[in-house]
Amino acid sequence: MSTHPGRPLRLAAVDLGATSGRVIAGSVGSGTLALDEVHRFPNGGVRAGDTLYWDVLGLYRETLAGVRAACAGGPVSGIGIDSWAVDYGLLDRAGRLLGNPVHYRDFRTDGVAARVSESVSARELYQVTGVQQLPFNTLYQLLSEVDRLAAAETMLLMPDLLGYWLTGNVGAEQTNASTTQLYDVRARTWATSLAERAGIPPRLLPPLRDPGERVGTLRPGIAAEHGLPELPVVAVASHDTASAVVAVPAEPGTRFAYISSGTWSLVGLELPEPELSEDARAANFTNEGGVDGTIRFLRNVMGLWVLSETLRTWSARGEAVELDQVLAEAAEAPALAAVVDIDAPEFLAPGDMPARIARVCRDTGQPTPRTRGETVRCIVDSLALAYRRTVRCAARLTGSPVDVVHIVGGGVRNRLLCQLTADACEVPVIAGPVEAAALGNLLVQARALGQDLPDLAAMRALVRATQTVERYLPTGGDWATAEARVDAMGPRV
Repeated sequence: MSTHPGRPLRLAAVDLGATSGRVIAGSVGSGTLALDEVHRFPNGGVRAGDTLYWDVLGLYRETLAGVRAACAGGPVSGIGIDSWAVDYGLLDRAGRLLGNPVHYRDFRTDGVAARVSESVSARELYQVTGVQQLPFNTLYQLLSEVDRLAAAETMLLMPDLLGYWLTGNVGAEQTNASTTQLYDVRARTWATSLAERAGIPPRLLPPLRDPGERVGTLRPGIAAEHGLPELPVVAVASHDTASAVVAVPAEPGTRFAYISSGTWSLVGLELPEPELSEDARAANFTNEGGVDGTIRFLRNVMGLWVLSETLRTWSARGEAVELDQVLAEAAEAPALAAVVDIDAPEFLAPGDMPARIARVCRDTGQPTPRTRGETVRCIVDSLALAYRRTVRCAARLTGSPVDVVHIVGGGVRNRLLCQLTADACEVPVIAGPVEAAALGNLLVQARALGQDLPDLAAMRALVRATQTVERYLPTGGDWATAEARVDAMGPRV
């Protein structure tokens, strides 16, 4: 419990994204939810030889630097860590890391899903785990390095690995575990029988934790080395999307969809139970755990990755590129002149996105973007179109009409994309807050440490009372015709 009931708690939220990380010092109390970003750092893949890795030791170093910065600003009552999903580290019997974690965009899982289907069908996988088929799911990553599994004792997802180094305690938080394709979404336990049949030793699957459980306390040696108190580390909703959904400022009783918009866009609905129909599997929707037993019924959309890779490509050529400028140019470009399936496989790996977009447009008989503004307009139109398709599909599969779409995360700053999303989905869009993952992280920590936040409704009420949002109303556009053009493209390789 809180040592000062009723008074705001000051907490450190470590929020790790695929392209950047940040540590937020936040105050949470009755009528109080305030953020102070105390440390920000870049993240991304590191290619060594033929493999794309994560610099997990760098992330650990930056996490400690951020916690030190938070503590330098005043007393801190707890630490929580959230990150992207699916990636992991393997520990040996002595608790030592067996090699650097590999990035989900590495090609090592090519062909693995087909091999798994020989022992466990895609239909059975979905009926048990509810997880959409993605080539980088944890199940497939583990099976891509089966030779190394013999030496491994435990698999820890990224937030759990950092929490282990901080506290010495092994475990797996439920919302992130539910993304692995190794978790029984109805029983809320590891799917050990399925894992064994697929070739994964069940010993690798650590004890599960609920959001809000204590991971442990900062190791005395670490605390002393870094001049920190022996703080509690709390298992928040450690999948960053699960934390972000906690901070969706939805009004009670509204029928809402959410878009957690960042490097990826996670687009879906909040449900009380998983939706495991054959239609849901065919539509490639996932059922992932949320706070308080909720289900995040969603589909991954490629997200702002394509835009950021486009800007990186231009910058690498020596072109001066400012995001605000190219978005202004995109706003002046013709609407829906050319669209692509933003989720097509050719947009997954790093590389020359403008060339890939031009090639798809040319191959499908559409005008090829000639300017930077036209290229960016194609990207944001295609993203909004993917949101439309996903929101409408989720509503159809669940029988849950959508009256409003909430966008949270970094994409909130992209005002053109927010307006196009309202146009494409034909419902109002409420954009904000930007730092939703950090807010959700803080809210779950605060409840665990004694603040009066009994349920999601109370957490969201505090978000509405304290955070700024912007409302976008639909202005029209021939989105149905654009959708038909993408449908006509068919699957691409």
